[in-house]
Amino acid sequence: MAASPITTIWAWGNSVPPSADARGNGFADMTPDAVLQFARKHALTAVYLSVPWAADQGGPIQDWLAATVGGLKGAGITVLALGGDASWVSEPALAVWWARSAIAAAPFDGLHFDLEPWVAGIAPGQYAPQLAALYDLVRSSLPELGARPIQADAPWWWAVTPTGALGSPTVLDVTLPHLDGIAVVAFADHAARSDGIIALARPAASAASVAGKPFTIGVETDTPEIAGGAQYTFYDEGSTVMGRETSLVRSTFRALPGYSGIAVEHLRSWRVLKG
Repeated sequence: MAASPITTIWAWGNSVPPSADARGNGFADMTPDAVLQFARKHALTAVYLSVPWAADQGGPIQDWLAATVGGLKGAGITVLALGGDASWVSEPALAVWWARSAIAAAPFDGLHFDLEPWVAGIAPGQYAPQLAALYDLVRSSLPELGARPIQADAPWWWAVTPTGALGSPTVLDVTLPHLDGIAVVAFADHAARSDGIIALARPAASAASVAGKPFTIGVETDTPEIAGGAQYTFYDEGSTVMGRETSLVRSTFRALPGYSGIAVEHLRSWRVLKG
């Protein structure tokens, strides 16, 4: 049987009861062992694992992180600390504070930012340089990070959205040089056609490859309500169709240097995906 094209997941939430810590989610399927067994079952090579605020302050949150990261790394799986809030773009010191506590809380292999300043109505010409500055500030402020990578989600349209007048650098042109890798977010429920994963992801994937930066291609499995529409998620199609379509994506991009497989958003929704 051919290996799965899916190599990576976004893993949001934790199993810590809210009664034990206000940052706890109480997700029974997010215990350290459950996360590890899911990753093993799907032969994953990397996990973007969400990290709450002040994760290094001891208590059940740090215990959960240490056990989850330790278990995954013991199985040879790369684990990046996942976090982000649109407010960090205008207040990058918050990103530094989060990142410092994350890498102090558990032995992460790097950082992965999920930042969406456009939801706050910020224009590309403003947020692109702000993001670049944020990534640089995190790196320069955290010598303890060492050579560990700083990666980020990069929506497919970053590669085709100018930061100013026609012909100006795109959002990806501005941000990619300040990152060590990206997850190209190309949410669609099919691989082919002009609105499919391949066509959407190609410009960003090509740019990352040329720049020598590793990249994954991200797909969605959450409900249409959360995804923004049925056309953006495999929720209705199920795991069998997702496997078929992501195999087509892999066959298209696997020859590109830096290609690191398909990333699925997210562990808990994929777990219950039909088929």
